[in-house]
Amino acid sequence: MKSKIVIGNWKMNKDFEEAEDLISSIEEKLENYNLATEVVLCPPMVYAELVTDHASQDDSQFYAGVQNVSEYENGAYTGEVSAEMLASMDVSFCIIGHSERRKYFGETNAIVLKKMLRLLANDIVPVMCCGESLDERKAGKHFDVVRQQIEETLYTLTPEQMENVMIAYEPIWAIGTGETATPAQAQEMLAYIRSLIEKKFGTQMAVDTYILYGGSCNAKNALELFSQPDVDGGLIGGASLKPDDFIKIIEAAETVVKDN
Repeated sequence: MKSKIVIGNWKMNKDFEEAEDLISSIEEKLENYNLATEVVLCPPMVYAELVTDHASQDDSQFYAGVQNVSEYENGAYTGEVSAEMLASMDVSFCIIGHSERRKYFGETNAIVLKKMLRLLANDIVPVMCCGESLDERKAGKHFDVVRQQIEETLYTLTPEQMENVMIAYEPIWAIGTGETATPAQAQEMLAYIRSLIEKKFGTQMAVDTYILYGGSCNAKNALELFSQPDVDGGLIGGASLKPDDFIKIIEAAETVVKDN
């Protein structure tokens, strides 16, 4: 069984001292583990160097990630951060297409694709988010919404590019609400996403591609979610801000891998 991946998305939380304490606390708690699970910490952009400094240590058990990147290569784009800049700081992963970016900042599939290509060109793994709203699910359009998000982004990639992409399914109605897709709902959608990858890129690519679940995944439900056959890990929001809870989620991932 391939390893699980647990990504902590801190969103816009923590001041510098709090961020340093959180990273150090997670780092200390992981010292006694020999992890099969890959762990990624994605703090706010201003703490990118802080997390890369910790992740670059020889005994580190996590990778450095960020939550966004510019769609532009470089130039007069005040306030933006390029993929090349991130690569120069040894950032390994980057979340793109998060529903909050789509909702509040008007990001389209076309913009998400541009960001993905910038990241791939700089050897940074894009973690592309997809998912439907509550209205879309109630209307029975959730498969159509996700399919369009996949087709307008991932379907334009070459097989070589696709090998370096991760997908995170996040039902928008379950983000920050305390609501969670049931394990059956998560499995159903992730299996569907994997079928879309298989249709375009073949069976082996579908098997190898990491597809994560995001949306109020926490210490209590992680084990059941991660036990679903197509759930390769989690994109964790609020629970990633609490070291003990985050470690329990990682332990859940470890349990599933070792039991299989």
